[in-house]
Amino acid sequence: MRRRELFVVGALAAVAVAFWALVPTYPNYDAYYHLVWGREIVAGHLPTFEAYQAPTEHPLYLAICAVLGLFGEHGDRLLVLFTCLCHVAFTYAVYRLGTAMWDRKAGLAAALLAGSSFALLLYAARAYVDEPFLALVLWAGALEAERSPSLIRVVSPRHMEGETTRTSVRSGDPAPRPDLGGRTVWLLLVLAGLLRPEAWLLGGAYWLWLSWRAGRPLWQIVALPLIAPLIWCAVDALVTGDPLFSLHSTSDLADELNRTRAFSEVPGDFVSFLVDTARLPVALAALAGIAVSWRRRDARAVHVALALFLAGSLTFFATSVAGLSVLPRYLTVPAVALCLPAGYLVTRSRALLAVAVVAGLAFVVIRADAFDKLATELRFIRTTHDDLTAVLHTPAVATGRRCGAGTLPNYRLVPDTRWILHASQKQVGSRSAVQREHGVALLLVGEKLLRRYGFADGASPKTNAPPDGFIRGPMRGGFTAYVSCPASG
Repeated sequence: MRRRELFVVGALAAVAVAFWALVPTYPNYDAYYHLVWGREIVAGHLPTFEAYQAPTEHPLYLAICAVLGLFGEHGDRLLVLFTCLCHVAFTYAVYRLGTAMWDRKAGLAAALLAGSSFALLLYAARAYVDEPFLALVLWAGALEAERSPSLIRVVSPRHMEGETTRTSVRSGDPAPRPDLGGRTVWLLLVLAGLLRPEAWLLGGAYWLWLSWRAGRPLWQIVALPLIAPLIWCAVDALVTGDPLFSLHSTSDLADELNRTRAFSEVPGDFVSFLVDTARLPVALAALAGIAVSWRRRDARAVHVALALFLAGSLTFFATSVAGLSVLPRYLTVPAVALCLPAGYLVTRSRALLAVAVVAGLAFVVIRADAFDKLATELRFIRTTHDDLTAVLHTPAVATGRRCGAGTLPNYRLVPDTRWILHASQKQVGSRSAVQREHGVALLLVGEKLLRRYGFADGASPKTNAPPDGFIRGPMRGGFTAYVSCPASG
């Protein structure tokens, strides 16, 4: 059976590679900054974490991007390939986790629900850090579920009636060694903790779970959940001198971009973001699946799914308390956790399965525009990148750059431009931060392009106007270059 599973996973990986090759897409803002930082590291420089409006750094993603930077200009496309394959790995992990909790049918249904999420597919196509994070966390959960006894069995009716089954220990026998957890599970959680802080909570929860089962605190492994946050702080301290730079810069950026939320607003955002990410039918099926599974007492290792849901949910609320941005993608882990009981529910009987299929088809018909929106978004990403690359490689832009920096209206396309031009922080900037007397100024036209990249929170729309003294140059798609270079005249 495992050989058949690997064959299916290999086929899915081949589909992912074919999609990557036939439908070129490019990384998002955060990912491009990590590629730029990785290139700086390869060149022997400290990464520019303190750049204007730079995102939060993620140490493991930084290391991955540094390796991909060795492949030159193709590193951005290779990063997309990596996240597409991570999506396949994550989907297989959901299958393994659902199978460990119930059976193969439930695991397959859960994997289909999680892997088909348009939101997660777009994250893979745009190289979001969420994809490798989900793969690591879900595999940690799957391996733990396959090796761990069930929480429900501990409180099953048989145990509640006092019919315990204890293994006697003869006098003089050594006490049984406590379970210190799976080494691979710990490794995956540490790696995941270098991508997103939710894994810190999961590591702490795993330590508490193992200590609870042992009946005492397991001090010999208490340091394991601390490895990732300590490495994160060490990277921040090495580069910026502030071990809490990621926290401070993220909070400052959220304030500047007005992305913070009052705590009273967060519960409503939590429900709406979670339902939107998981999809309404899946969320409703999850609630029913939880009720049915609890009533039947037939689940195993439910502490894993519970930990996944709570860790992601608590982190979402903690971001508001800490004054950080409150974004829908911070709820990807709880959304995936909901796919598990939803998959269980639809496989409990043929009638439920039929209802689920009908409901799914109805949902697809109602949301048929989602397919078109996804295709339109992917075309827009590709066209924008190709047009930006084309205008940056014109002779006029090359001439203008010899007289000064290249600038964009705001921060949104700065990392993309730095990557394309192999440019430093001083060579590419944002006019919302500083005006340049000479060089190249890129302007944007077109409703969608302006809405996505021409305007930004905290930046004046006037920055998308030609600077004084700049002469109109080449135009490619929605990008027009204005050049000021007295030396060339």
